[in-house]
Amino acid sequence: MNIAPGWALAQHAAALLAVDPAGLGGALLRGLSPDLRERWEALLRGLLPPDTPWRTLPPHIGDERLLGGLDLGATLRQARPVAQRGLLAECDGGLLRVPQAQQLGAALAARLAAVLDDGEVRLAREGFARCDPARLALLAYDDGVEGNDPPPAALADRLALQLDLSGLAWRDAGPSAPWTAEAVAAARERLPRLRTDEAALDALCAAAEALGIASSRAPWFALRVARAAAALDGRLTVAQADAELAARLVLAPRAMRLPPGPPPDEAPPPERSEAPERENAGDQTVEAGTLEDRLIEAARSSIDPRLLAQLQIARLGGAPRGGAGKRGALQRSLLRGRPIGTLAGEPRRGARLNLIDTLRAAAPWQPLRRREARCAAAVQVRREDFRVTRHQMHRRTTAVFAVDASGSAALHRLAEAKGAVELLLADCYVRRDQVAVLGFRGAGAELLLPPTRSLPRAKRALAGLPGGGGTPLAAGLDAAWVVADAARRRGDTPLVVLLTDGRANIARDGSPDRARAEQDALASAARWRGAGIAALLVDTSPRPDPRARALAERMQARYLPLPMAEAATLSAAVRQASAVLVRG
Repeated sequence: MNIAPGWALAQHAAALLAVDPAGLGGALLRGLSPDLRERWEALLRGLLPPDTPWRTLPPHIGDERLLGGLDLGATLRQARPVAQRGLLAECDGGLLRVPQAQQLGAALAARLAAVLDDGEVRLAREGFARCDPARLALLAYDDGVEGNDPPPAALADRLALQLDLSGLAWRDAGPSAPWTAEAVAAARERLPRLRTDEAALDALCAAAEALGIASSRAPWFALRVARAAAALDGRLTVAQADAELAARLVLAPRAMRLPPGPPPDEAPPPERSEAPERENAGDQTVEAGTLEDRLIEAARSSIDPRLLAQLQIARLGGAPRGGAGKRGALQRSLLRGRPIGTLAGEPRRGARLNLIDTLRAAAPWQPLRRREARCAAAVQVRREDFRVTRHQMHRRTTAVFAVDASGSAALHRLAEAKGAVELLLADCYVRRDQVAVLGFRGAGAELLLPPTRSLPRAKRALAGLPGGGGTPLAAGLDAAWVVADAARRRGDTPLVVLLTDGRANIARDGSPDRARAEQDALASAARWRGAGIAALLVDTSPRPDPRARALAERMQARYLPLPMAEAATLSAAVRQASAVLVRG
C-alpha cells in the first residue's frame, strides 16, 4: 500500500513528539478527519510509555477544574482549606487533547500558554497557595473549515509541530509506522547526550528570518525537532536531513513570505569532491551557507501557494481572536449572555447570586468566624462573600460595504469587487448580521441598500450598481460614516469595508478638481480617527497605490492591497481581515 507524503510526515511528527513531548510543546493538526485522527493518536500512544497521562480538555472548563483550587466539600467537612489538583497538573508528563482548538477563548488560551511556558501551575487563593508541576504537551486540532477562525495565535506559536492534513483520506494512510516504542525510548535516552552543531542553529535562524518569521520560538523549536530527529535515527549529531525535516515541520507553516528563488539562468553550485574536514563517519554536516539555502528550499516546497492570501492577512494584524461562529463585539453583562465567571458584589438589579462561588469565598474564613462569633453554626456567610454571575454576549454586526463604482474602478476591479461583496453578503447572512451597500460615483454617493438581513435584496442592490464617472471619495466616506454611526447608536457593532483605488477626482461640492478632491477625502477620513468604528480599506488598483495607503492611515483603517485578485481571493482576504477588526 502506498503512503501519501502528508501521512508519512504526520507519522514522523508523531514519533518526534513521542521523543520530546514537553520540549516540543505539542502539535497542531489541521483538517484531519476523525478516523485518521484516531489512527494518528493510536500511533502516538503506542510510541509513548504505557503510563503516560492522556486527558481531553472539555470545551467549557472552569478555572477550578483546569488549574485546581479549593475542594469545597472537603473544606466544609474539615473546617480548613483543602486544595485539589487541576486537569493540567493531572497531565504532568503526558498529553492534553484540545478538540476544536479554533473555538478556544483568549482567556483559556492564555492560561494554557502560561503553563506551557512555565511547566507548572501556580495557585494563590484565599487561605492557601499551591504550585503543581505540569510539564505537558498539547494536541490541538483544527477542523480546517474555510471561513472559521484559526486557533489563537498565542497558543499556536507555542506548539512546535504544525501540519495541514486537509484532503487526506483513509486510503492514503499506510499500515504502520517504521518506528517502535523501544526505538523511541532509546531515542529519548539518547537525546540529552546529543551534540548541537552551531552551523545548523545559524542556518535555522537565517532560514526563519528569510521566511519572515518574527517569533523567536520558531528556530528554537526547529532545533529541538532536528535534535529529536537525530536521536530517533540513532545519531548524536544533527545532520542536514534533520534540519530539513525541521524546516518542513516548524518553519514552513509559520512562513510569512516566500523568499526569492535563484535566478533561472543561474548554474547549480559545483559538487564538492571531498567531504568537509569536520564530517564524522556517521554524520552528514554541511557548511552553514549551503545548509541555509537547503532549509529555505525545503520550507518553500512545503508551503501551499494558496496560503499567500492568508499570509497577507497575518501581516495585517495576526490571526483573529475568539472562537468560530462568534460575531460582533463582546459585551459583558450581569443579566444576559453566556456565563464567564463571577464577580464580587451583591445580587441587585437582576444580578444572580452564584451560590457555589459564594461558599468557596466564605469557606477559608469559617474557623476564624466561629471563634469570633463563639457559635458552632455550620457555615457563616457575610456580605463580602457574595459572588454574582457575569455574562458575556455578542452584539450584532452591521457590515457597511462602500463600493467605488467610478470609471477607474470599473476599468480595474469593479466586477471582482461585486463578486467578492456577494460572497461576503452570504457570510453575513449566515451569521445573521445586517448588511448595507452604498456606491459612490459621478457627483456623489448613493445608499443602495439600508441595513438589512435580506440576502436577495442585497444582491439586487449590488447588481444594479452601475460603473463609470468620477470618484467622489469624500462623499463616499461621509455616507459610510453616517450609516456606521447610526448602527453604533442602535447598539450594533459597525464594520465598514471600503473598496476603492483611492484616486479621488471629484470634490465634496461635485466639482471636478483632483487636488481639492484629495484634500476633501483626507479631511473626511480624519473624522474616523479615534471614533471606534472598525474600518478596512481594500486597495483594488492593479498596483498598490500610495494614495490609498495614506487614506487608510489617515482614517486609522486596516490597509489591504490585493492586486490582480479574483473575487474568491478578495472575499477570503476581506473575511479574515474583518474578523481581526471586529474581534480584535
